[in-house]
Amino acid sequence: MFKVLVIAYYFPPMGLSGVQRTLKFVKYMKKYNWEPTVLTTGNTGYFAHDMSLMKECENAGIRVVRTEGLDPYSMLSKYKTIKMPPEWLRKLLSRLSKTFFIPDNKIFWSKKAYGVAKELLEKEKFDIIFVTIPPFSAFRMASRLSKEFDISLFVDYRDLWTGNQFEFNLTPLHKYIHKRMEYKALKIADKVIAVNRKVKEKLLNSFPFLTFEDVIILPHGYDEEDFIDVKPVPKENTKLRLTHAGIFYEYITPKYLLKAFKKLSEERPDVAQNFELIFLGHLRKENVGLINKLGLQQYVKNLGYLDHRETIRRIVSSDVLWLMVGKKNSADAHTPGKLFEYFGTRKPVLACLPDGAAKMAAQEYGAAFITEPDNVEQIKQALLKMHQLYKAGRLPKPNEDFIQKHRRELFTEQLTKSFQFYLRAL
Repeated sequence: MFKVLVIAYYFPPMGLSGVQRTLKFVKYMKKYNWEPTVLTTGNTGYFAHDMSLMKECENAGIRVVRTEGLDPYSMLSKYKTIKMPPEWLRKLLSRLSKTFFIPDNKIFWSKKAYGVAKELLEKEKFDIIFVTIPPFSAFRMASRLSKEFDISLFVDYRDLWTGNQFEFNLTPLHKYIHKRMEYKALKIADKVIAVNRKVKEKLLNSFPFLTFEDVIILPHGYDEEDFIDVKPVPKENTKLRLTHAGIFYEYITPKYLLKAFKKLSEERPDVAQNFELIFLGHLRKENVGLINKLGLQQYVKNLGYLDHRETIRRIVSSDVLWLMVGKKNSADAHTPGKLFEYFGTRKPVLACLPDGAAKMAAQEYGAAFITEPDNVEQIKQALLKMHQLYKAGRLPKPNEDFIQKHRRELFTEQLTKSFQFYLRAL
């Protein structure tokens, strides 16, 4: 069996969607003759912990090596699950962090993890190093290991490094340093994995030394096993359940949906009373404040953060699922992982999206009500349309061929094949 060292800062028991892509990759690797060893964080404070994902990792028999560092989450470990700050404070802290820590505030963890990885590579034979980013400091560390030990390096871009939607550079010098760091790391990497075609295009345009064959597209997906024996939540009424799973930021916000629903409740109260707006995850204080300000409390159910297993149960029990991506820098290259988990439910999706990769995926899915992310009137009209179809029992059905092409296991098979093909070509 071949061996791969997987470097992933975000990994169970951390929760939220960022950990799932890596977990699902390593879960199925052994089936394709690759044994993963995951190098990740130890005890950390974080906005969510998910023991159902941790159990999934343990049941798959995945070897996990943990190490703490002096990164903020490790230093907050005694608090375990920490409260999500207001968006203005998160943004301020993020900008301060990006000003003083380059490429990110995980540099201290990466330095500690480098020593642990070095010991592993000295004692055992690994065929591939696979690093998932962000954090980008992990990519720098992995490229150093690849060069020192002459081991092939694959890097998985869950998000862009330079040019991502949360990028902040206080000065041109900050931007230059980031670009230079990314350039050096990519020069060492042997293959690049991109979550969509837009990410691939941006990488090829930004770094002309990369060839078309250097960058492989492996989208987000859904795990069929997550949907086995799921018991739906019984319905207490005939209202249309419109559900959002996940967290909100400044540019990923419920503001426009709530304003659209407010208009609907004023213009068509008979329609509005047939909706339940369900939020799974962290609703920030300002989000709750807007719900109260608009007087929508009677329509909203805020269930808070639920583990992954219960989240699946809730979205499967919904009639329509909702997500939005705001108009921000490189929003066209952003595809939320939850969108593809939504696809696994086969439920219709209200997709409030800008032009780009996520919108194209929703169009291919077929069962989608697509609007501009910030167009209140469009969103209101979509709500009216879905209500009409729901009452008639004619909500749209998705493209099953498209869904089958986005299974997590299939993408793991493709990833391990790319490992094999690269090693054979050496």
